[in-house]
Amino acid sequence: MTAELNWDSGEGLLAIDDPAAWDAAYERGERHLGTAVIGLAFNCPLEEASPRIVRAMRLPDAAQRGFAYTAAGTAARLNGELTPELYAALRAAAGPGRRSIPGYAIADTMTFVPFRRLPLWLKGRTIASYVTNKWDTWRSAE
Repeated sequence: MTAELNWDSGEGLLAIDDPAAWDAAYERGERHLGTAVIGLAFNCPLEEASPRIVRAMRLPDAAQRGFAYTAAGTAARLNGELTPELYAALRAAAGPGRRSIPGYAIADTMTFVPFRRLPLWLKGRTIASYVTNKWDTWRSAE
């Protein structure tokens, strides 16, 4: 890792590439864990970043939880897939009809993960989204 990590200001945390450093910061209760988990999504294999992203989705700070969902969307973009644990965490957070930060991560996943690799619940959501969008297009053309 080339950058110095500053857990107080968040500076350098997008360059974090050591899951053990994130784990130690989590145990110390450091700030900016959500920011750092985005760095893990960029710089580590999905299998190493995934458990930390899921853990960050349960942080008490709402802003840092939001960054964890950004990390999940980033992981989907970069890897073209997610782990079963990440899919489960997104499903638990999604809720029916809920428009929120998890929704953006789900939208990224539906966009960047090939349909054949999506879990069944997300395939259904993808199809429903397509039908809704098509219906809205037809209605607006009238």
